[in-house]
Amino acid sequence: MTAAKALLSSFPSIFPHQSLISSRRTGVVRASRAKLSESNARKANLSARKKERILVPSYSKIGAGHISEFLNHPSGVEAILNTRSLQSFQSLDSNLYRCILPQIQLLNFEVAPVLDLLVRSTEEDCIVELLSCKFEGSELLERQNDRFSASMRNHITWETVDSKSFLDVDVKLNISLEIYTYPFILLPESTVEGPGNLMMQALVDRLVPLHVQQLLQDYDKWVRRQQKVLQ
Repeated sequence: MTAAKALLSSFPSIFPHQSLISSRRTGVVRASRAKLSESNARKANLSARKKERILVPSYSKIGAGHISEFLNHPSGVEAILNTRSLQSFQSLDSNLYRCILPQIQLLNFEVAPVLDLLVRSTEEDCIVELLSCKFEGSELLERQNDRFSASMRNHITWETVDSKSFLDVDVKLNISLEIYTYPFILLPESTVEGPGNLMMQALVDRLVPLHVQQLLQDYDKWVRRQQKVLQ
């Protein structure tokens, strides 16, 4: 979630600066994949991927539940969504959650990214997918409705090797931005894609390990709470 917040605030030069005189009011910006794909405008396609493998502490001696049980538990879902960093979140369905991030500064306006995330946990894996991305913000940002799309997939698996448990995390992040402002329309897409990909990859490389470590800390707290209940 922190990665999404930082990423969404990192492309001010893509939007038209001449429109900054627009007055502030509350609006909604939606990431519309359908309309973006139908447009003939030039697009910059950005992507990043990070895989992380980490040893999971063993709690077998105290009879604690496996990490798969934790990820299927409400406490595990909250840990995956990192709800402590959110302004708010709510359950829309059994596996669908709306997460509202704290407001960020974008083009001198305050906006709150709103993400709809699908979380599917089984005994074998856990998959988190971004289904919708929008901004609660200004009229200016509302006009950018059809000019970007975003997708994210976080696939978490686990396995035991020589009595040791490992957690594997595979995060894929993709963003498509329409190029329609000067000087970018005069330059090749690589002018935006090159630095954009480097920025996204650096961001994912830094934040994914932090999120995994936090996930294991939350798992440890859950195990100890379960142990107290059983005593």
